[in-house]
Amino acid sequence: MPVAENCNLGPNVKIPYPDLVNLYGCRIGANVFIGPFVEIQKNASVGDDSRVQSHTFICEGVQIGQRVFVGHGVIFINDRFPTVNNPNWNLEQTYVENEVAIGSGAIIMCGIRLGKGCRVGAGAVVTKDVPPGESVIGVPARVMRK
Repeated sequence: MPVAENCNLGPNVKIPYPDLVNLYGCRIGANVFIGPFVEIQKNASVGDDSRVQSHTFICEGVQIGQRVFVGHGVIFINDRFPTVNNPNWNLEQTYVENEVAIGSGAIIMCGIRLGKGCRVGAGAVVTKDVPPGESVIGVPARVMRK
């Protein structure tokens, strides 16, 4: 089964297609919805009452708060300088605070914080912190409005 035994799943987690997700070594809070073709790696977490749409990749080191919407095909990155077979790679943590909404197709670079209540537009490439309540769009993502 793609949902590994070493996952910590809270009550009332909804995974309509468990054979089409890969969850291992992660923590999933209560009342979370996880769509098909989602991978959530070890040492990542998704907070209570959040929603992770299909085709999303949440890598090791990503901490997602409560009541967060993660759109279709969102990609998180945890290594600033990836190389092949580098035993000394540096995992960089990414933090998504509560009540954030991330639009479909967004790419969230490593080592950043998405502040409480911020919004990330579809297709945006987020390369730096987003302050609480701000909305960002574009490549690279820039503040649109509060």
